[in-house]
Amino acid sequence: MKDGRDEDADRRLRRLNLTMLLPVVAAGGAATVAFDARSWTDAAVLGLGLLAALVAFVAWTKGKLTAVAVPCLVVAVAVWCYGSLVAGTSTAFYSIGFVGPLVVPRLPRYRAVAAVVLVSLVTVIGAGRLLWPYDDLLGVLVPFVLVPAGVTAVVTGLMFPNKRFYDVVRDLEEARDREGELAVARERIRFASDLHDIQGHTLHVVKLKTTLAQRLVRTDPGRAEEELREIHALVADTISQTKDLAYAQRRLNLSAELENAKNLFEAAGIRVRVHRETEVEAGAGELLGQVLRETTTNILRHAQARQVRITLSRAGITIVNDGAPAGPLPVLSGLSTLRERLAASGGELTVEQRDGSFRTAAAFPEENR
Repeated sequence: MKDGRDEDADRRLRRLNLTMLLPVVAAGGAATVAFDARSWTDAAVLGLGLLAALVAFVAWTKGKLTAVAVPCLVVAVAVWCYGSLVAGTSTAFYSIGFVGPLVVPRLPRYRAVAAVVLVSLVTVIGAGRLLWPYDDLLGVLVPFVLVPAGVTAVVTGLMFPNKRFYDVVRDLEEARDREGELAVARERIRFASDLHDIQGHTLHVVKLKTTLAQRLVRTDPGRAEEELREIHALVADTISQTKDLAYAQRRLNLSAELENAKNLFEAAGIRVRVHRETEVEAGAGELLGQVLRETTTNILRHAQARQVRITLSRAGITIVNDGAPAGPLPVLSGLSTLRERLAASGGELTVEQRDGSFRTAAAFPEENR
């Protein structure tokens, strides 16, 4: 959402137009009144036309032209009729030549037709001056027909790309706002995923250890007490990690995740074999640690595993477990999210199920490192 204190670019540009052009519009209109009015009536009528032009312009800069378009157009047409048919003042077209081009491009449809109608109206009203006696036909056609029609047509033509320019500016502003909203949504999804990684994993482990402590409380109180201490430590660590996440300080350590996974598998009676081909690159360690954590949770939750094999390479990790449930490949939302994260960082995540085994592999290809 836009901050109320921060005007959008469209509004700022219109305000700039108001500051720069309003004095010019006012001065031009005042000049027509001062030099062409032959009576106080002429001055009042031409002044009314100038007022209509100024009102329309100010409303246009505020994006509220629609509210005053009709009355300003009516006044502008009336002033031009008075100037052409009554006062013989050719500059009376000033208001219609200004208000009309502001209004026409903002119509919802038939704008081209409206532009033709506007120019034709200015031409016809100006040609009405020919109904009066005249000595020089060209002296009437030029100031009352050709100049008003030409100026109105040119200004109207210029206002169409001007309207398009403001539309583009508005589209860019909306695109920027949408991009900001998408960034917020992506960050929320990332935060939710990280929170799931922290608390979902820990809560599942706490559930397993609590069950184990319940079985041992009578047969082996010392071991049960040790399990409870570990549960307490896990909860305390989860609280700490959640705080770190809230302040964007959390970073996974692959070695710590590997040790944690081994302990969890062994506590659940699952044999673990770890093979390190080489040291893992520091840049890949965090994402690979997330893959290991999510896979560990999935194995403990969904599989009846008896053994797990973990292989670490320079920029990859492979986890293979037996005891995979029969049937189609299950939908694992956590791994789906991690697949997107790895893809965004140039890596790839693959999962496959075959002959009762489940294989999860994450790697950063050589060309992306």
